[in-house]
Formats: sequence, C-alpha cells, structure tokens
Amino acid sequence: MQRYFVSDRERQGENVVISGGDAHHIARVMRMKPKDAIVCVFPDGRMAVCEIEQIANEQVCARIVQWKEEGRELPVRIYIAQGLPKGEKWELVIQKGTELGAAGFLPFTAARSVVKWDAKKAEKKVERWKKIAKEAAEQAERTSLPDVRAPLSFDELVAFGATVDCRLFAYEEEARGKRHKALPSLLARLQPGGSLLAVFGPEGGFSREEAQQLKQSGFLPCSLGPRILRTETAPLYLLAAASYEWELCASGREAKRE
Repeated sequence: MQRYFVSDRERQGENVVISGGDAHHIARVMRMKPKDAIVCVFPDGRMAVCEIEQIANEQVCARIVQWKEEGRELPVRIYIAQGLPKGEKWELVIQKGTELGAAGFLPFTAARSVVKWDAKKAEKKVERWKKIAKEAAEQAERTSLPDVRAPLSFDELVAFGATVDCRLFAYEEEARGKRHKALPSLLARLQPGGSLLAVFGPEGGFSREEAQQLKQSGFLPCSLGPRILRTETAPLYLLAAASYEWELCASGREAKRE
C-alpha cells in the first residue's frame, strides 16, 4: 500500500487533505481513484490507513479508517555526517542511508573536500536532498523522516557532537593498523533510545588536524573492516552493521530467551 508523509495541517480531524507533489503522485502517477486506500504517516510517527474520497482541484481528500502500529525505525538514532563528496555521491548516501534507517544527514565542509558549497544554490539543493529522503522513506515504509541539513562548518559539526550520546569517525589508519574492535564495542554499548553521530571524510579523507580535533572532542576513531571503503560506501556499511547488531541479532537473542 502506497504511503505518504503528511503534515499536521493536512489533517482535519478524521480527514486528510493532501496537496502538492503527493496529490499529483496519487492522481497522475499512481492513477488512484475514490475508495482506493493509502497509508498516511504523521509527524509524530503515527500512521493510518486512509480511504480516498475525492480527487479534485489538485487535492486528494481521504478519510482515516484504521490506525496502525509498526516498528520500522532503528532502536538507536544514527546521524550520518560526511565531508561533501563530489557528483551524486551525497544523494546516493541520503537515499540508501534513509532506506537503512538513518535518523539524519549532516554534510560538512572538510579541508580535503573537492566540492565547494555554493550558498546561492543552497535552498534548492537542500530541498532536493529532503525530497530524496522523503521518497526513500516512503519506499522503505519508515514511520519517520530523517533530518536533512544544509552543510555545516567543521566547528559546527563538532558542536553537534555534544548533543548525542556517542561519537565516532571512520579513520582509515585504524583499518591499516588492524584495529577493528572499536565499532563493535561502541554499538554494543549503545542503549535503546540512544543516539550516535558517525562522521566520514570526503574522498581525500580527514586531514591530520581534523582527526586530532575530533579525537580531542570525544570522537572515537573506528575501522570499518580490513578494506578501505569509498566515501559513499562507508556510511552504508556502518548503517548495515548497526541494523545487524540492533535488529537481526537482537531479534535472535529475544527468540532464544523465549
């Protein structure tokens, strides 16, 4: 069943009035008709099956017929921060990272970033990134939208780290030194409801000064295994590892207790 993230202002009691791009998608792309059903997800994470009653004037009017509860979110909030990569790599990270359960995406300007952020195009860029995240969240049947931000400075990124429970940065020197225990240990220490900021460098990696500043600010340097990963692959690896630890392994442990 197709799902759509809707705002509080689009809900009127037991009715939902959808407009804009989602209304176009329902009417023109999906070619839905009255009495067809959709799933609406509200900002508080609640979701409901809704029956379409009317499609007219670029609006879709639907009625809530059943509230649903689904556990589709990671038990821990993981924020992905990355030195702005070139091309479409960042958009790939947002799309696939959303599918894998990321809570937010924070690009930042790093010393070795090839991409130079154009402030004049900032609003349109961020709007596009949010659209990519929204579509990926709908496809993955998530119950919350990830937070997608405009690029931060390196100092702003470090300051954001103070707002979460755990901080790490992927550092290739840890992999080259065969020091692979930090990430499994950190994931095991996280508690349900906790938060993690995972920082990844651009194509050229972190400068020595950046790595030192992160360490001094409480960020744990981590290996992502024995192979050196591309900048767009690394955050997806981490999210997959977290999903394995927190969803697949956790389910296995619960099954054994039963």
